[in-house]
Amino acid sequence: YVLGALEHARKLGAVVGAISCNQNSETFKYARHKIFVDVGPEVLTGSTRLKSGTAQKLVLNMISTTAMIKLGKVYKNLMIDLSPVNKKLVERSKNLIMRAGECDRATAEAAFLNSGKRPKIAIIMVLLGIGAQAAEKLVDRHDGHLSKAVKAFKDGSEGADAPWR
Repeated sequence: YVLGALEHARKLGAVVGAISCNQNSETFKYARHKIFVDVGPEVLTGSTRLKSGTAQKLVLNMISTTAMIKLGKVYKNLMIDLSPVNKKLVERSKNLIMRAGECDRATAEAAFLNSGKRPKIAIIMVLLGIGAQAAEKLVDRHDGHLSKAVKAFKDGSEGADAPWR
């Protein structure tokens, strides 16, 4: 099934990758990107769900974490690009704003509401002391990357004509 899925994906034009703890895995024949994880033999011969499964999951976690960073969903060590669709996520959003913006709860709550309940925008508002519209433009201009937006704002590389100046 796996080989059939990989072959079908390639025929559709997808970029195919494979992770295996077997250096001679058939999956590597179908993959453009190959990740071999050498974990050595399992403690129980024939059981591939122990070290191999754990190692592959760790590699997938590293890949997805790196993707989130590159997509601008992380600021410092905080996953900040979330949709507060329930009470728990609303509270998480406010806590993120407090941590990333180094502010008190009242400031975080006000920024959260004034941002239209968008944590990423609220964080920029608090960090830079700008309004929601200016924060949104700044974040958009930097493809959602808060670190880049903050740096550009602080070093003045945005120019005097920028709408948040």
